[in-house]
Amino acid sequence: MKQANHLIGRQPILNGLEEIVGYELLFRSPQSPGKADIKSPVKATSQVVFDILSNFGIKEVLGEHRGFINVDAELLMSDMIELLPTENIGLELLEDIIITPEIIERCHELKKLGCVLSLDDHVYSPEFEPLYNGVVDVIKLDLIATPLAEQYKMVELLRRYPVKLLAEKVDSRHVYLRSRKMGFELFQGYFFARPTLVQKARMANTSHSFFKLMQLLSGEPDVDEIVEVFKHNPALTYKLLLLVNSLSFTTREKIRTVRHAITQVGLNNLKRWVQLAIFADDSGQSLNNPLLDMAAVRAAFMEEMASLDLKGSKLVRQVLPDESFMVGILSILKDIFEIDMAQITSSLNLSEEIRDALVQRDGDLGTLLLVSEMVERLELTEAAQCLERLGVSADDLLSCQKRAYSWRNKFF
Repeated sequence: MKQANHLIGRQPILNGLEEIVGYELLFRSPQSPGKADIKSPVKATSQVVFDILSNFGIKEVLGEHRGFINVDAELLMSDMIELLPTENIGLELLEDIIITPEIIERCHELKKLGCVLSLDDHVYSPEFEPLYNGVVDVIKLDLIATPLAEQYKMVELLRRYPVKLLAEKVDSRHVYLRSRKMGFELFQGYFFARPTLVQKARMANTSHSFFKLMQLLSGEPDVDEIVEVFKHNPALTYKLLLLVNSLSFTTREKIRTVRHAITQVGLNNLKRWVQLAIFADDSGQSLNNPLLDMAAVRAAFMEEMASLDLKGSKLVRQVLPDESFMVGILSILKDIFEIDMAQITSSLNLSEEIRDALVQRDGDLGTLLLVSEMVERLELTEAAQCLERLGVSADDLLSCQKRAYSWRNKFF
């Protein structure tokens, strides 16, 4: 009997510039908690991680970044762990691992093989001294479980060693700025996955030009009209050209005009780039921005889900892939620029179905949006249960995730 695929979730790991430098990978069984053995999530992960990564495709999930997976003592000591490509996958040693001479020796062996090692939810202890000195690369501190006074104390103790400190469960900008000032170099938490908390200045006239371009590209596009809109908004033009110049399938020749960009990538791809260009920073460093990452993956994932041939499923009976992609983009856009959803829907003359999805999460499009948000929040069990009721298999969801990640990594 074929084993059901597990669902995969990614949470970005960021540096002090708020750029993505890696991901933590989490796996969940699509079975309900009542049927699945979830007493040891790590053991469940160890049973599926190799199959998932080989079938799913490491590059599709991670792009050029490194992914970290949780390992317990049993998995750490197993030969299976050596099958993982060290250039793509790092190991996160769980906090309940008891330090023994065998564990220390094993970590030294893995380090010699090129493994990047991390201590998860760590609390400073002298018994970890053999790992602090050149074996472990990253030490993660849980900012919610660790009192503030203890955070300062542990940072002071651990900064003596050649390790990078990662602040985990960063839930606000205040906490992020404080932890960065304390000496943390890496950061992870839902703060970075909440677009409402990302501080970005609203650009003058950008939203008007953005909506105009979306209207033009949604109908029968006229290249002259599209170019004219860009002429009236140099800032948006610059953003778009920065992104288009990074396209993997373009020629080596640098793109310098909007018309040249259109001929290189085609109107269909240009439409998606216009929908994503709004997220780009003028500095050109936004390709690893967690918000752009979320926007690209959410929109592509919803488009892929809408493209499924489910043969009678209750999901997306009348939803078009292009509509789904746009809903994914617009659902994030409103929070970045503090544009009221009513303004967005009226500016674009959106259908009632799209308005209901964006405002109330109603209808088939609303269901797709809800599932996408669940996956982003790593509520994978809830997402699987929702899809099971709708007749969507874990295999279907996993395939859509793969194509969405692949699309994001191909173009960014």
